[in-house]
Amino acid sequence: MFSFFKRSTLVRDLSWMGVDIHSHILPGIDDGSPDVDSSLRFINGLSELGLQKFIATPHVFHDFYPNTPLTIDSAWSSLHQELKKSRPDLELSYAAEYMLDIDFDPVLKANQCLPLLGNYLLVEMSFQVETMNIEKYIFDISLSGKVPVLAHPERYIYYHNDLQKYRRLKEMGCLFQLNLLSLAGYYGKGIKKAAQVLLKENLIDLVGTDLHHDRHLRALTTFVRSGDLSKAIGSNQFKNREMFL
Repeated sequence: MFSFFKRSTLVRDLSWMGVDIHSHILPGIDDGSPDVDSSLRFINGLSELGLQKFIATPHVFHDFYPNTPLTIDSAWSSLHQELKKSRPDLELSYAAEYMLDIDFDPVLKANQCLPLLGNYLLVEMSFQVETMNIEKYIFDISLSGKVPVLAHPERYIYYHNDLQKYRRLKEMGCLFQLNLLSLAGYYGKGIKKAAQVLLKENLIDLVGTDLHHDRHLRALTTFVRSGDLSKAIGSNQFKNREMFL
């Protein structure tokens, strides 16, 4: 486990993070990077902040982004080929971020999921309404031999006034991954406050950029370089290095 800041000085990079486990930097397959050139720009920008290892996690959401292991591998291959030419020092692999809905069931049952290293499965819900039978999904994922990792729990506004909902999912073995930009207020004041509460309650296990586009990269760069991220996270501990490096 990595203890974030043990020095009194502010940290102005992301080298402490070790690996970004949540981003949308594969080209042309979801609402993230539209092409290889954009992907390379995003990766280079993040590397300037001190990151050298990336696990890309494109959406798998049947109604909008019906990705499969084949489509994801194809996008990764096209990017990886170009990355090796320009930045052979950087490491790029892939998993996926799964929307928990009725279309997820057959994917899980057929064992067609793409987990993070160590069989950790990144999942998400709608930002507007809680997934029906969410506890069943968490149970089924665990029963399949995988560990559920809930992406950006701070962004589910229907949980903001019910800390016990978060605690229940944690009790079931679900890990939580925080978006760094949530602490910057990028998604709104309510989400920033929820992120702060989750950190205070020691409910966050992992962090990620969830980078989709240039606006995210610019906002993240400003947040990191200013030292404001250092102030926001303080002495909290995360497991990115321990689990994925």
